[in-house]
Amino acid sequence: MHRRHLLPALGAGAMAGLAAPSALRAQAATTLRFTPQQDLVTLDPVTTTAYVSRNHGYMVFDTLYGMDGNYQATPQMVDGHTIENDGKLWNLTLREGLRFHDGTPVLARDCVASIRRWARRDPFGTTLLDATDELSAPDDRTIRFRLKRPFPLLPIALGKASVPVCAMMPERLANTDPFQQVPELIGSGPFRFKTDERVPGAQYVYTKFEDYVPRRDGAVSWTAGPKVVHFDRVEWRVMPDIATATNALMAGEQDWQEYAYHDMLPMLRRARQVEVRVLDRSGFVSMVRVNHLQAPFNNPAIRRALWGAIDQASCMHGLVGQDRSLYHVPLGFFAPGTPMASDAGLEPLTGPRDYDRVRADLRAAGYNGETVLLMIPSTSLPNATVGAVVEDQFKRAGLNVEVYSVEFNAMLQRRNRRGSVAEGGWSAFVTNWAGTDWLNPAGHIALRGNGDAGYAGWANMPRIEQLRQDWFTAPDEAAQQAICRDIQLEAMREVPYYPTGQYLQPTAFRRTLTGVNDGFATFWNVRRA
Repeated sequence: MHRRHLLPALGAGAMAGLAAPSALRAQAATTLRFTPQQDLVTLDPVTTTAYVSRNHGYMVFDTLYGMDGNYQATPQMVDGHTIENDGKLWNLTLREGLRFHDGTPVLARDCVASIRRWARRDPFGTTLLDATDELSAPDDRTIRFRLKRPFPLLPIALGKASVPVCAMMPERLANTDPFQQVPELIGSGPFRFKTDERVPGAQYVYTKFEDYVPRRDGAVSWTAGPKVVHFDRVEWRVMPDIATATNALMAGEQDWQEYAYHDMLPMLRRARQVEVRVLDRSGFVSMVRVNHLQAPFNNPAIRRALWGAIDQASCMHGLVGQDRSLYHVPLGFFAPGTPMASDAGLEPLTGPRDYDRVRADLRAAGYNGETVLLMIPSTSLPNATVGAVVEDQFKRAGLNVEVYSVEFNAMLQRRNRRGSVAEGGWSAFVTNWAGTDWLNPAGHIALRGNGDAGYAGWANMPRIEQLRQDWFTAPDEAAQQAICRDIQLEAMREVPYYPTGQYLQPTAFRRTLTGVNDGFATFWNVRRA
């Protein structure tokens, strides 16, 4: 499979009409112009796992805890906490002076309602509330957890930077059904969202929240530490054409391009006014999710037989080329280079692929030519590229593949259908996750085995669910790592999905910007030199 090559449109008029030169000069000192990875469709960061919505959410909303570059939780909205009663009573104290964008103070009851709403969408949050006897606000600044059993990961649950975001919002908004978007975007984060300037598919605007009170202490790292805003205005401009977006950055019409796509890296690295950098060393982890409810992947023997067709190196070569520093294989079920990752059980992913053997194994397992509808999000270059490689591998394995290539959000809508392919359902889809979402079993949505209540694909894996519960009560990291090795072995047997490799995703920005933080795209502490 050849890499996708794009010819950049480097003509001077490629971005004509986006912004007049006089407007650029007038706004240069106070406006940051940013190109997001894709269109911002979902504005409520609690209701989605889309990273563009997560990034948007951290601008508008704040969180009780932040997460630093070592994946540890640090106080953010809270001043601190106390732990009593052998770890079963936590009192979290809000910092003074916190206000929402509508001018009202942030109260503990707002936070209680926000936690409850988020926990209904997040597996880590669900586990936390399952361990909680009482979540209350005894006064305006105190959030109280009275637990059934010790839960030392409580700050990490509330402050994790993975999706969905535990966003604090006014109680009246937090009472919104968590499966519906909130009617207003009122947070207490460092930026206000300008609803009146929103142009769906084209532009999203944020302005500095003048009443935001940054922390006075702590190191700036990922979502932790003081969030100091230096720009009055941040404009997100959606540019689906990668060549156009890259040209706009190089011409100085945009300040920051969230994803510097791999085919464009040589050109960007030659540009003297552009810096290319990897912000998150946990990278992105790519996968093919399969539907456990419908043939052929409702048959575990077929799922296991297909391991021999998965060539992770080819998937990564198709995406990033031959630069070994930008990808990692074999990829298991936890992000490489993080404490819970191991090579346990990954032998089927190593060595040369034998597609004649795979075809024979699939027939022996009971595959009878059923249509495999493979969904590929066409508007996500990484997923579209990996999807093309996976399509080729599936066909070489003898599967009867039908490709459904569609805009990302349209794919998500079909993903929720549980019927057969003939009834508008699906068999498999290609997607990716930030490595931070695969750190451990707590928030690893794709590794849940809770059947109909779980992630699309609806894998029913009781042993993985039991091991996940054991992980929460493990006495130390060594015990947690042993449990994660067992989880990976069970996942290789049950096959909730096929990992297709980890890759690093650089970002690119004008060298006039300083203070760009590691992690994902955040906009505090960034300034123009």
